[in-house]
Amino acid sequence: MLQAKVYFPVIMTFQFTPIALAAALAAAFPVSSAVAAANPVPEAAAVVVTAARQAQAPADVLADINVISAEDIANSGAVSVADLLQQQRGIEIARNGGAGSNTSVFIRGSNSVQNVVLVDGVRVGSSTTGGASWATLPLDQIDHIEIVYGPLSSMYGADAVGGVIQIFTKKQKGAVRSVVSAGIGSYGTREMNGGVSGSVNKELSFSMKAAHQEAEGFSVTRPGAGPYSYNADKDGYKLDSFSASANYEFSKQAEVGAQFMTSRLNAQFDAGPSYDDRNVQNQEMISVFGKMRVNDIWNTQLQLSQSRDQTYTDASYGKSQIDTRQDFITLQNQFQFGKDSAQLIAERREENVITTTKAINGKRRTDSLAGSYLWKQDAHLASAAVRYDRSSVYGNNTTGNLAYGYRFAEGLRLNASYGTSFRAPTFNELYYPGYGISTNRPEKSKNAEIGAVYQKGDLELSAAYFRNRATDLLVTAKVCPVDPVTNKYGCAYNVNQATISGLTLSGAMKFGQLGIKASADFQDPKDDTTGLQLARRAKRHGTLSADWSEGNWKAGVETVFSGRRYDDVANKNALGGYSLLNLYTSVQLNKDTRVLARWNNALNKDYETAKNYTTTGSSLFVGVQYAY
Repeated sequence: MLQAKVYFPVIMTFQFTPIALAAALAAAFPVSSAVAAANPVPEAAAVVVTAARQAQAPADVLADINVISAEDIANSGAVSVADLLQQQRGIEIARNGGAGSNTSVFIRGSNSVQNVVLVDGVRVGSSTTGGASWATLPLDQIDHIEIVYGPLSSMYGADAVGGVIQIFTKKQKGAVRSVVSAGIGSYGTREMNGGVSGSVNKELSFSMKAAHQEAEGFSVTRPGAGPYSYNADKDGYKLDSFSASANYEFSKQAEVGAQFMTSRLNAQFDAGPSYDDRNVQNQEMISVFGKMRVNDIWNTQLQLSQSRDQTYTDASYGKSQIDTRQDFITLQNQFQFGKDSAQLIAERREENVITTTKAINGKRRTDSLAGSYLWKQDAHLASAAVRYDRSSVYGNNTTGNLAYGYRFAEGLRLNASYGTSFRAPTFNELYYPGYGISTNRPEKSKNAEIGAVYQKGDLELSAAYFRNRATDLLVTAKVCPVDPVTNKYGCAYNVNQATISGLTLSGAMKFGQLGIKASADFQDPKDDTTGLQLARRAKRHGTLSADWSEGNWKAGVETVFSGRRYDDVANKNALGGYSLLNLYTSVQLNKDTRVLARWNNALNKDYETAKNYTTTGSSLFVGVQYAY
């Protein structure tokens, strides 16, 4: 299967060149925080926008959500976005090596291709393999992250089965501010980044940031990988990124904006003993928007956006190029009726794939209509949403979601919800020679959930029980039962059913200068067709962290626990459970300068998230940040 993508110039339906347009707009226009929000993203601590595609107070969100703040990111000790997500409830990762390696993220036991990833409201990922290219997402560019657990196809369409992760890049209003930072660490790690952001006047605000990260790395494979994979050399990487945004407010009723992010990852990997195998991946996102308050109840927004996922692979088994490009047009209307609100959304998504394997080159278009309603009355909260997606390739799909919540007492709310979702087959699953079946259908899913949330003062508690049943799962068979003559080496086809049920518990508490957070996931990710455990997903997963502040000093400890998993669908290759310990500390030397140190995997735990692939051992990092 093709795992690479190529870097090509962009030719959109509404023709524009991303870099040139971004440069022009950065000088004169604004940055939106997403079509995911009807407004540019407000303060992360005040509202969340991903669950309903509009700004909501966290206490009004009926879905199970988790917000990773800018402070959480700064103190996390994470090197990559995947490292950061591994520390969150309901999330597991599998990675073929270190931070620059191929990575999968599982939400609530769902497959990595059954989740939607957004950057400032723009969907990113590959149409050939499915899922986001996590290693190309630069942590240095990220301000905060919102995670919504559970089905959201009624809001975002295909692939929002297990949940949605939305990444918000760094932006700032107010006085113009410059920030530079640098650091060094184990495995030859070096980081440098700098940026400037703020408001030129009352109307215009902007942000620009560039970052560089590299590491000499370690061998990503173990000898057990075999002679056609193992290579004892070091597998390093270099990641360069740039983001820019601008926002211009004509008045309180009208504004326009633009945003742009690009990253380039040059990463080595192992595919045999005598070749310097590497992937060169490019991730790019650009969007422009206009927003207007038509009257007292009606707000409207139009956004044009594009994302590209491209890789050039140079390996011992050959060279390949793949270019995935997605173009979006979204018209979003929000109507406010007192405490209630309604939305009407129309979208067009065009996917374009160009590869060296020309058999899977192609396009597909999805036209969508969606509507939702949020209702608030005294102690009652309710929401309803429905969406219709019409694809030029895999047909029509209608999904919906109903949720209800009741506040029993101050700070305590009980929730119940039911939603349907689907995953579209990837271009590989449809067209890859000797593997794809052009008649493959979308996977379907039904999720029921109940939960409780308690928040009062510095205490936060939550619990959620879910049961997600999926049908028509696309699986890989070594002997293709559909068309064994054409597909001599196996195929992907619809056959399996799966049920993922589980209970997630989480809590956070402040005791003066001491803060404690904990979570535990108990799940049963089961393949109903075989009765076996779904690959690379554990039945138990948990986190525990604590931090202490004293004047300008802050220190913390983080732990991650994961149970036994299997690397294959046959449950023959076991992956042992593991526990990780991370330590960090920081000191604010003065109002402009901050020094930090972190020690990840402090106990040097030797573990695997993918069979015969090495993970990062004990590693130190020290950095300094100067802001003016």
